[in-house]
Amino acid sequence: MSIVVLIIMAVTCIFSYMGFNNMSLFEKYKFNVGAIANRKEYIRLISSAFLHADFMHLFFNMLSLYFFQGVVIHFFGETGFLILYFGSMILGNLFSLQIYKKQPWYSAIGASGAVSGIIFASIAMAPNEISVNFLPGWLFGTLYFGYSVYMMLNPKQWDNLGHAAHLGGAFFGLVYSIALHPQVAMSNMLFLGVMSLPLIYLGYQIFVRKRIG
Repeated sequence: MSIVVLIIMAVTCIFSYMGFNNMSLFEKYKFNVGAIANRKEYIRLISSAFLHADFMHLFFNMLSLYFFQGVVIHFFGETGFLILYFGSMILGNLFSLQIYKKQPWYSAIGASGAVSGIIFASIAMAPNEISVNFLPGWLFGTLYFGYSVYMMLNPKQWDNLGHAAHLGGAFFGLVYSIALHPQVAMSNMLFLGVMSLPLIYLGYQIFVRKRIG
């Protein structure tokens, strides 16, 4: 595993653990529409991705990152990985900011947007070379996004995960992959299309039916 990935995972785990035990830190650095839009606390666009709701939330995101990071490093290098990770993170949170701009109380945490970009880029490059718990990578990605879309459209009172960031993060990962390796990405468009179905459905619910925001 790349040292860059190890550092990101370590910092995420440490910062998340600190957030578990320090509510003031958690509140100061989580994604919050009002704090970002009104008080210009833009650091939250990044810091929120290093906070998680609990150990299971943290474990799931880091496990997903572990399985998919290798393909990204192979095709894009460490610099490309960093561009993908932070680009997906920021675009995902900016998309959330736009979607929930009329709800200043909306808050979220988690590396989901960044991980979504990594997953999409990995599937674009090598959909059949990744296996997660005996599932093909593209199928795992489809289930990953399907669950996120379901939770976003059926919000629970206890759920403050950044599901909306998945769409923006996945979009960045897809565009970045096509821009740098268009022939490879286009050859795997069938897998990308299947994995995009939950996100296309989410886009329909957001932009056509106006169910969110």
